Amino acid sequence: MTDPTKDRPLLLGKTPAGPDRVAYTATDIVAVMLSLLWLAAVIAYFTLTEPADMTGGGESLLLKLFVVFLPIALIWVAAVTSRTIRALRDEAQRLQVAVDAMRHSYVMQSQAAAAAVAAKPNVERKLDEIAASAKQTETALATFTTSRRDTAARSLPRPAPPPAAPAEQPGLALGTPAEDMRQPMTVDEFIRAMNFPDNPEDKEGFRCLRLALEDREAARLIRAAQDVLTLLAQDGIYMDDLRPDRARPEIWRRFAGGERGRPIAALGGIRDRSSIALTAGRMRTDPVFRDAAHHFLRQFDRSFQAFEKTATDQDIAEMSDTRTARAFMLFGRVAGVFD
Repeated sequence: MTDPTKDRPLLLGKTPAGPDRVAYTATDIVAVMLSLLWLAAVIAYFTLTEPADMTGGGESLLLKLFVVFLPIALIWVAAVTSRTIRALRDEAQRLQVAVDAMRHSYVMQSQAAAAAVAAKPNVERKLDEIAASAKQTETALATFTTSRRDTAARSLPRPAPPPAAPAEQPGLALGTPAEDMRQPMTVDEFIRAMNFPDNPEDKEGFRCLRLALEDREAARLIRAAQDVLTLLAQDGIYMDDLRPDRARPEIWRRFAGGERGRPIAALGGIRDRSSIALTAGRMRTDPVFRDAAHHFLRQFDRSFQAFEKTATDQDIAEMSDTRTARAFMLFGRVAGVFD
């Protein structure tokens, strides 16, 4: 059963007219009857009694007028007061109905909000899945980083030592670092390492990552990138969700040549406002996050200058689509590298 007052417009400070309002109330009828009764009594009194001496002057006439009309005036003052009180009572009832309706609407909205929070959206489920995958990848990275010394000896072929005099052999064995005895990393392997493994089953990605961690210069960039990607993941920012605008290879080469600011503004292709705002806010409030970001930017600058000297335009285009390059675009925009 519906409430008849639910669809009725609320008129504050105004008495509604129409089918819900009666033109004449019982108070008005009683006032009219009392007025007529009093007039009949006055007429009967002056008609049935002897006419008074008319020489009383104006004072006697004024007194008679007061006697005739003052009771009538009092009757209608009482009637108007009663009507006003009744209108105020109706207004109070309408206000109470409006307050009840507002309270009911607030309760319904609160219940709907609670239901929306309880029902996890698809986007949040996707973020949870990405976070779980990132956590598994980070665990695998830590495992491979810890055991890289043992695996390097088993996985990498060691070339035979060059023939030398017996007196010089101990000096060569002790003075030659392991980095000089292994095969150099190719450009494709370096680019694959900058993108990090896609999942725990990405064997090729882990192989390239292991090679990069065994290279002294590449390991600095990879570890710096791993640190900032882990910190960004704590705020729900993942490089796979970002779709940056591509910049031409010549602009990347100008960046490697030392240009900064507006000439290389196209490198800041990240347009995700929420990611930029979260990153900027955390850089202002978290000193550890800020230091890790600046360290990563310095390492990327240094590594890319060495990478650009031998890389082709295709190599630079592939590198710009890696997770490490996207992190550089995000931090570069926040730090003002492209301003």
